[in-house]
Amino acid sequence: MENQNRSGTAGKAIRCKAAVCRNPGEPLMIEEIEGPFAFFPMIFGHEAVGVVESVEEQVEEFQEGDMVVPVFRPNCRECRDCKSQKGNGCSIFGGELVPAMPRDKTSRFKGMNGETLYHFLSVSSFSEYTVVDVVNVVKISPEFPVDKACLLSCGISTGIGAAWKVADIEEGSTVAIFGLGTVGLAVAEGARLRGASKIIGVDLNQEKIEIGKQFGVTEFINPTTCGEKRISEVIKEKTDGGADYCFECIGLASLMEDAFNSSRVNWGKTVILGLEMHRTPLPVNTSLLLRGRSVTGCLFGGLKPKSDIPFLAQKYLHKELNLDGFITHEVGFGDINKAFDLLLEGKSLRCIIRMD
Repeated sequence: MENQNRSGTAGKAIRCKAAVCRNPGEPLMIEEIEGPFAFFPMIFGHEAVGVVESVEEQVEEFQEGDMVVPVFRPNCRECRDCKSQKGNGCSIFGGELVPAMPRDKTSRFKGMNGETLYHFLSVSSFSEYTVVDVVNVVKISPEFPVDKACLLSCGISTGIGAAWKVADIEEGSTVAIFGLGTVGLAVAEGARLRGASKIIGVDLNQEKIEIGKQFGVTEFINPTTCGEKRISEVIKEKTDGGADYCFECIGLASLMEDAFNSSRVNWGKTVILGLEMHRTPLPVNTSLLLRGRSVTGCLFGGLKPKSDIPFLAQKYLHKELNLDGFITHEVGFGDINKAFDLLLEGKSLRCIIRMD
């Protein structure tokens, strides 16, 4: 998503249009505004690119005119967690997800009748202007095409990071990916770039066969065509005993269990990227853990936004990383609900919403 409008409004309240969600399940409404999950009305959107319109006096990292990508995962670079290479958390700003600014816990948005509009994932990019804390924004090279930069803001970076930093896939590995949406396909892209010898995609949508090939998927399995065999049995047959790395990219405990059972005894690693949509616990046979299998979860693919997003941007500029293939549709801001319809219908990977 692109946010490019600029004007001499530093230090002033900005009136602009935003796509506001007033009630759960209702279409977004384009409204004029000034200015966790259960707070409404709320301005959604967390994958975007924009141009810095103004900064507070104490901010030194950014200046007016910088091209930036907002991210939900904070990265202060000063705390113990941010300085550690063991993860990508932030012990100062990463502990609590609030529907407001992270420091003073207040909103920067209000409707024209004065009501408070809540923030979403510290970004709220479905607006011509938004306010983001310095820990939730990353500067991007001006050489990077602005219409592609938003793709680095969450899903694609998450998948590639999971393959590179969390699993650390090595050349010749076998990989199984459960769910070939944007995140799953990004995992495949990461595995391809690491030289995986076999990348198995698991999905119910047959159209993902050809789409997956663009990102390195070498084999496709539709679970409904496996007959009486479990999906884990099929994968074990295809990988001589189990995949080296399995990724669950949907958010179902049953699929997480399938992914774990599809991994190889002695060293198989399962990475959970999907947020379990029913809050169902993950059943794991502990005897299998004792035999060398492991399971881990990750947010934002284990990436540290301030350093790793620019790294991915350079990979794209060097024509190593396939981002263009993820863009399947484009719509104007006024047609934003069409983007949601395309996603729900399984017709879209990433739909670019143009603010102009």
